[in-house]
Amino acid sequence: MRFKVIIATVKTDVTDSIVDAAKAAGATGATIIPGRGTGIREAKTFFGLTLEAQTDSVMFLLEEHLVEEVMKAIYEAGHFEKPGTGIAFVLPVDQVAGLESQMESFKNRLSNEKT
Repeated sequence: MRFKVIIATVKTDVTDSIVDAAKAAGATGATIIPGRGTGIREAKTFFGLTLEAQTDSVMFLLEEHLVEEVMKAIYEAGHFEKPGTGIAFVLPVDQVAGLESQMESFKNRLSNEKT
């Protein structure tokens, strides 16, 4: 079984939307890491103080065949077509540990999809 990880860095107000959309497209869960970032656009200032937008990095570990549908769902739910809304990218996963309890359900789902 092959896996990939989607990492989406988004503003906190769309985190729940992209997680819900990803789950509807087949993701079984997500890991959310709060943070802050900087991009091509300057941060807003208020009375000389810089205001940085809070962001979440959302990671989805997926079976390889689910990646395209989940990525499409994240793109649409996160409104990635608009500038400054976030980014999402896919990385290969060479090894996985800790999924032993889920492997049987992965295998069953995969065999059901093939039939």
